[in-house]
Amino acid sequence: MRAWRGRLVRSQLGRGPRALRGLALLASLAGPAGVIAQVAAPVPFAAGERFTYAVRASRMGTIGRGTMSVEGPIYVRGISALVLRFEVKAGVGPFHAEDRTTSLLDVQRMASLRFTKRERHPFSNREESVEIFPEGRRWQAADGDSGVSPTDAPLDELSFIYFLRTLPLTDDSVHLYSRHFDAVRSPTRVRVTGRESIETRAGTFRTLVVEMYVRDPARYEGEGLIRINLSDDAARVPVRIESTMRGIGTTVLTLETRTSGPEFRAASRR
Repeated sequence: MRAWRGRLVRSQLGRGPRALRGLALLASLAGPAGVIAQVAAPVPFAAGERFTYAVRASRMGTIGRGTMSVEGPIYVRGISALVLRFEVKAGVGPFHAEDRTTSLLDVQRMASLRFTKRERHPFSNREESVEIFPEGRRWQAADGDSGVSPTDAPLDELSFIYFLRTLPLTDDSVHLYSRHFDAVRSPTRVRVTGRESIETRAGTFRTLVVEMYVRDPARYEGEGLIRINLSDDAARVPVRIESTMRGIGTTVLTLETRTSGPEFRAASRR
């Protein structure tokens, strides 16, 4: 099948890619939860990074705005973590939707420590709050649900996008990653389909086209598709994101403004 043409790469089930380990240096002194930590991470994102997007729906034009941002780091259970946020507000006529997602990411291990998501849609509301314990390969949700993780470097749906930004993706390749914190939602299939040039209000970008096939019974029937255009440079900026938003349908987020974190700007100059 064409979807499987090319090179198939399977990540290790128990560990993240070796090249990702040691990507960050923790502060020499650990602090209590909530205290700001100092961390240097040679990944293509850092605290202070912020992207804004126009949200468009097919045949409806612009229907909202979205942001992706990085804050922190802070301490979570004694571990330094960056705060990743993704927020979208969109609406068509009387129908409005809002998604707010937060992920606390241990950059040293590329492992998610906490995941929260709040959805407000025309016909449904949904909240999710999960504590993730990489060393124990388990997770515990606020509603009492719990389960096992297939790896000691688990990710959630938001941190997975940032994980993708660290990978040496190549054309015409397919990758399988058993990295979702909930074992029943692994593996995630990632397919690099080619390159596109995209013109946005933030500039014109040459991009890699990446398709993510995700397992999420709550939002899709079986397997869902998220299509991401990552800038073909060291920053790996998500220039365009196409997915399905409950109550709205297929939506496209296109980059409007970008601000890089100071650590990444300094590293890029070296």
